[in-house]
Amino acid sequence: MNGRGRPTHDRRAAYGRGLRAETFAVLLLRLKGYRILARRYLGGGGEADIIARRGGVIAFVEVKARATLEQGLLLLDHDKRRRMSRAARHWLARYPGAEHMVWRGDAIILLPWRWPRHLPGVIELLME
Repeated sequence: MNGRGRPTHDRRAAYGRGLRAETFAVLLLRLKGYRILARRYLGGGGEADIIARRGGVIAFVEVKARATLEQGLLLLDHDKRRRMSRAARHWLARYPGAEHMVWRGDAIILLPWRWPRHLPGVIELLME
């Protein structure tokens, strides 16, 4: 932040890259037959980049754009699982019909000059 409380240029650029990464992830999910239910969901003290549904599955999706798959996976730590789990519990409480569906924590890792990697179920949701 600069002295007036505004984001710096680097922070704005990172925010823009994140939005583009999420847009690519949404396109990938749609191509795979998912319906997007929410983007940038905040609730219950947690967050999920994308919430999508395909058939009887609700996917809470984290999107990461990194140079390597390993770098993206390292960011899916316990804190990220906890924040995604809070968002998932909050979202599921607001949509009672979804509680009978299968829900899981997915990740989409965007790598330079490669097709995005969708990793279903790679994030363990803590639902208690």
